[in-house]
Amino acid sequence: MKFVHIADMHFDTSFTTLTNKANLGDTRRLDQRLAFNKVIDYIKENKIPYLFIAGDFYEHEYIRLSTIEYINNLFTEIPDTQVFISPGNHDPYIKDSFYNKYYWSENVHIFDAKLSVFEQEDIDVYGYGFDDFYYTNCDLGNTEIKNPDKINILVAHGTLNASNTLEKEYNPISEKMLEDKGFDYVALGHIHKLDYNTKPNQRIVYPGSTVSMGFDELGEHGMIVGNIEKDKIELEFVPIDNKEFVVKEIDVTDTLDLEELATIINSIEFSENIYYKISLIGRRNFEIDLYKLNKLLINGNIIKIKDYTKLNYDLEKISKENTLKGLFVKEILQKMEENPQDEEILQNALDIGFEILDK
Repeated sequence: MKFVHIADMHFDTSFTTLTNKANLGDTRRLDQRLAFNKVIDYIKENKIPYLFIAGDFYEHEYIRLSTIEYINNLFTEIPDTQVFISPGNHDPYIKDSFYNKYYWSENVHIFDAKLSVFEQEDIDVYGYGFDDFYYTNCDLGNTEIKNPDKINILVAHGTLNASNTLEKEYNPISEKMLEDKGFDYVALGHIHKLDYNTKPNQRIVYPGSTVSMGFDELGEHGMIVGNIEKDKIELEFVPIDNKEFVVKEIDVTDTLDLEELATIINSIEFSENIYYKISLIGRRNFEIDLYKLNKLLINGNIIKIKDYTKLNYDLEKISKENTLKGLFVKEILQKMEENPQDEEILQNALDIGFEILDK
């Protein structure tokens, strides 16, 4: 039995925290549509009978009717594919949600808050969804598989092995309990990091976010394509996001001024299909004005710059000063000489000391 598993598309999200670059949010929302088109095209070309969407398919706060109609029109193009959606914390099944009030294509099945099962000829698909922006009351533990001889799938949005109070607000699920239930495949969503084939015969899977939400979601993003039998499972990750987010570090220690730094960045060859965050590191010899630096850059794919540098002090000169700072530096330099293995720790102590003394 072949299937495609996606999660966390977040259609129509604002992307406001990603950057202040004009129109980037519009571009990424277009990328979401292009990515979902790829999902549908893959299903058509490979005659995939099942599509599992494990929550946060869209953003309840921002989703537009036109986007829902766009999505549903694509569903109508795959009438022989059964689509199962488990609403998540960003797209809960609530009174005014499109899950509740929109007339979806006949091949689309949307789970509500109560665990239920759609019985097919050779497969049973279980699932449930959020009925609010938090969800903690699933009765999955008391559920027994009705037809163990068939292929049994669970589609859900939640936190596997939740370890803290916040995680436990988003449908905490025990991995051991899932394994004991005997599902042949568990299609999860909520965690935006890909988790599959990390152990033999893995059947509890996060596909990660379908399209990267930003620099906290590096690497490729896409969908899981599977072929499952009772005694065998084959999984493949297929990237479909046409952009990737990359963090590039630049050490400014040997750079003399802002113009030289801009020249260095502008001389780097950047890939067109990658969005870059520049992380400035090292010891700076000048004040870094990020606003001015941004105006000097020519590559539009640099969408964020962060300054993690520290001021480059002349420690020998300061140590000769008859001041509290001079005495402090002299003491630290002496300890560095006596304990070279602790140089990194002592350097951190210097930085903290300067921050306090310079106030």
